[in-house]
Amino acid sequence: MAIWEIGKNYFIRTVTMNNTGRLVEVGEHELVLEDAAWIADSGRFSDVLKNSKFSEVEPFPSKRVIVGRGAVVDACQIEQLPLTQK
Repeated sequence: MAIWEIGKNYFIRTVTMNNTGRLVEVGEHELVLEDAAWIADSGRFSDVLKNSKFSEVEPFPSKRVIVGRGAVVDACQIEQLPLTQK
């Protein structure tokens, strides 16, 4: 059973921050995201998982972002990625 699904959009909470992005690669110790953003303030958690409308968004300027799997607390698939700064 695959836990991570390549090509899906994720909201990932780590021990220090929240990120969103489209999963493009799963390594032994890392996840690689495209169209990634740091979510400084998610807003109401349940609501944001339903509608992907985050309160504060800081997109990463780089094409790909690497997230250490050891820092992941939890992750949920989301329908739409936040692509603009808010």
